[in-house]
Amino acid sequence: MPSKSGFKSTLIGFAIFLSSIVHAAYPDKPIKVIVPSAAGGAADVLVRTLTNQMSVDLGVPFIVENKPGGSYVIGTMEAVRAAPDGYTLLYANAVSLATNSSLIKNIPYRIDTDLTMIGNALRVVNLLVVNNDVPVKNVQELIAYAKQYPGKLAYGSEGNGTTSHLGMELFKSMAGIDMVHVPYKAATNAVTDLLGGNIQVLMINAPSTASHVEAGRMRALGVSSKVRSASFADIPTIAEQGVTGFEFTAWGGLVGPANLPKDIVDKLNTAMRKALTNPELLAKFKATGSEAEPSSPEAFRQMSISETAKWAAVVKQSGAKVD
Repeated sequence: MPSKSGFKSTLIGFAIFLSSIVHAAYPDKPIKVIVPSAAGGAADVLVRTLTNQMSVDLGVPFIVENKPGGSYVIGTMEAVRAAPDGYTLLYANAVSLATNSSLIKNIPYRIDTDLTMIGNALRVVNLLVVNNDVPVKNVQELIAYAKQYPGKLAYGSEGNGTTSHLGMELFKSMAGIDMVHVPYKAATNAVTDLLGGNIQVLMINAPSTASHVEAGRMRALGVSSKVRSASFADIPTIAEQGVTGFEFTAWGGLVGPANLPKDIVDKLNTAMRKALTNPELLAKFKATGSEAEPSSPEAFRQMSISETAKWAAVVKQSGAKVD
């Protein structure tokens, strides 16, 4: 008769064996991906493009569910509470993984204990755009105009604490200008009001504005990245127009709830990397000013840590708050 210790070891080994069988079959049903922002926005479009391609490799559908609200907290918490089985994932970005920790006093989740990093997927430039009635053609003219009429120009954002908000606060600080912030619940609402003249300025993810710029419905003054975007090669960076050192981009990738098994993480990361080499996907990304930027889970975690420190300084200086 086996000893108690031997029997315990046998049970542990059997449990590991069963677990490996279960995980080997993953995935065998649809995978839900929560996008914690409104349908039709930049994140929604890019995530659907990515997951459609991942489904080809993994052989199961991906179902994207939009859960906007609470500066991405509502959608993030649904993923935090999900079972760690790989069937509920989250698109997480600079807001949910970096800025929220500085903006929300009692944020109900921590990236190091409540989420499992799968990998970054993309980086998106922001376009600084103005309504066509604003009499400026470049960044320096905008700065001069804002200084001539302090507090008279209104800029929109996707909401308090989003990159479209904090990026403009960084720009205002570095340019020494004053504009009024008008937060919206979604990028589409902000774009609509810019087109209608209710606000004058936006610095928002390129996928939200690129088609309007191309059609001449709004004017692009600069891109937010360090170097010119391949998608908008004729639009100079904000930095090269006199705001030396200005740089910020949006980024995002996939995460799961805490304790997501490593073999599932690896399978998802591999599928994502493969999807991000697909020529059709890359063409769709480029058309919206987005670039594929896959990473390992650890690199994604480290980027979140460094970005948290960067945006904490901007939040402190600007006094930005989430209502």
